[in-house]
Amino acid sequence: MSLGRARRDFPALRRRRGKRPPTYLDSACISLVPRATLNAMEEYYAEYPACAGRSFHRWSETVGRRYEEAREAIARFAGASDPTGLIFLRNTTEAINLVGQGLAWRRGERVLITGQEHNSNLIVWQRLAAERGIRIEVLDLPGDGRFPSEELEERLAGGVRLVSVFHASNLDGRSLPIREIVQRAHDRGALCLFDGAQSAPHRAIDFDRVGADFYAFSGHKMLGPTGTGLLLGRRERLEELRPLVVGGETVAWSRLDAHELRPPPYRFEAGLQNYAGVLGARAGIDYLVGCGLAEVEARQRDLNRFVTRALADEPRIHVLGPTDPADRPSIFGFTVDGIDPHDVALFLDSGYQVLVRSGMHCVHSWYDRRGIAGSVRASFYLYNDLYDARALVRGLHELLRRVPSGSSAKVRSPIRSRTDPS
Repeated sequence: MSLGRARRDFPALRRRRGKRPPTYLDSACISLVPRATLNAMEEYYAEYPACAGRSFHRWSETVGRRYEEAREAIARFAGASDPTGLIFLRNTTEAINLVGQGLAWRRGERVLITGQEHNSNLIVWQRLAAERGIRIEVLDLPGDGRFPSEELEERLAGGVRLVSVFHASNLDGRSLPIREIVQRAHDRGALCLFDGAQSAPHRAIDFDRVGADFYAFSGHKMLGPTGTGLLLGRRERLEELRPLVVGGETVAWSRLDAHELRPPPYRFEAGLQNYAGVLGARAGIDYLVGCGLAEVEARQRDLNRFVTRALADEPRIHVLGPTDPADRPSIFGFTVDGIDPHDVALFLDSGYQVLVRSGMHCVHSWYDRRGIAGSVRASFYLYNDLYDARALVRGLHELLRRVPSGSSAKVRSPIRSRTDPS
């Protein structure tokens, strides 16, 4: 499938009254969905809107079969040979919580995170520290994108039960060497959990080859619908976890005084499932596979390189993370001297129809330690093109002309300002 024709498959990008739609550069938050995803969801509701595994009629059999076929297809996509290691949840946040709260922690055991984690991979550990007495160790990451291998080894040598870090950062797009992390952690007897929300949509996961214990990601960032989270886990590790929720579909049998849980993954999928969402997520991933992950990442890298070079001579724009766009291909994160990040986003939206994210991107701790009010994040995906990149550059150039350096003028926007806690 040619990426040059991909835009036409996304209803949100259709022309309205003959005009090009807004430039959408917020895929790191949520991706757009192709018609194939919508069709798969509509098919469920129109053709076999039943419960899987609870009845013996033809509709129930159909949705049950399609649901398990989706599990097998997504596991294949992720490089996992055992589909029963794939659990359907609501999002990456729930997946991380399932691992964190499902492990049998002992007081004093340590979890190692980086200083740049999304709140989803921070707050759960803070709660466990308060409730179960675990200890949080923080691995600081250099601002230039280098990975501190020696410091990691020192932290692991001090005793760590779980390493829980991002694969790719939602803040600046950098990636961590997860194979190296797994090897070092396993050599020291530690488990590994990766937040793959920003990496799975863009590159091969290769779960079996990497050797991770757990890997969490979200369908809504990779052409699927909202409410579709995924957790990959090694079978023996999943069997050690205590489910977050129990009830319907999680038990093999029950009496008034006892019950027996079903094996993974079913013990973690309580109640009626999001069948339409899972089938939509599978369709979105199939579409992504048809486009080719290598082609998708190359497209993003080219657009990021164009924007980076076009703004390189603007001294007031400071790019976050690695200098080379190849090391942060999907994300162009930046601050602008003298202009609030929310004002930057509002100006781009109202003046150039460029939709970006502004704020602290759910990584409040990183900004707090540096005394930074926030940043702007433009994120690229397979449906973006050179027109989108140029629109972003033109908008920023005009903004800098309108608000001179040292000016205290407020950026004017016809859009009412809105509160964004992250």
